[in-house]
Amino acid sequence: MRPDGGNILGLGRPAPSRRAGLCAMVMALGLALAPSLGHAVEPDEVLPDKRLEARARAISAGLRCLVCQNQSIDDSNAPLARDLRILVRQRLQAGDSDAAVRDFVVARYGEFVLLKPPFTTTTFLLWSAPFLILLAGGGAVAVNALRRRRLAPPPPLTDEEKARFASSLDTGGEA
Repeated sequence: MRPDGGNILGLGRPAPSRRAGLCAMVMALGLALAPSLGHAVEPDEVLPDKRLEARARAISAGLRCLVCQNQSIDDSNAPLARDLRILVRQRLQAGDSDAAVRDFVVARYGEFVLLKPPFTTTTFLLWSAPFLILLAGGGAVAVNALRRRRLAPPPPLTDEEKARFASSLDTGGEA
């Protein structure tokens, strides 16, 4: 910025401040992330009863989209996720409890449909695998350290090797 308030190009408008640049970056980031923050629930799926709709959203937030696999059915635009959202709403309108709806979907699709599967004997390996892998890695490191301790130290240099080493140092490494 020039001392007279103009910018480098000589135009009368001053260069934007750092704060304005930061605000613009934050706004651009917000606009870029805005589509991912919304839900995929379409207007024709929304129940007129706000309590039932809130229950449906809570249930569908805990169910995995079987197509996307990293999103809940509430966040996914996949046709199967839409079908599952409609199924959840139909079961709620029929008078099922939240647990009954979840149990119905799990009975149809298995525990994989749950974003947070319960700790049972069938999911034991799923929940314990990270700890078992960490334990196995720690064991491998310990075994390797013990093996290195048990190795005999290298034999000392012979007089001939010492002389050759000393001569290579004297000649600058050209032996």
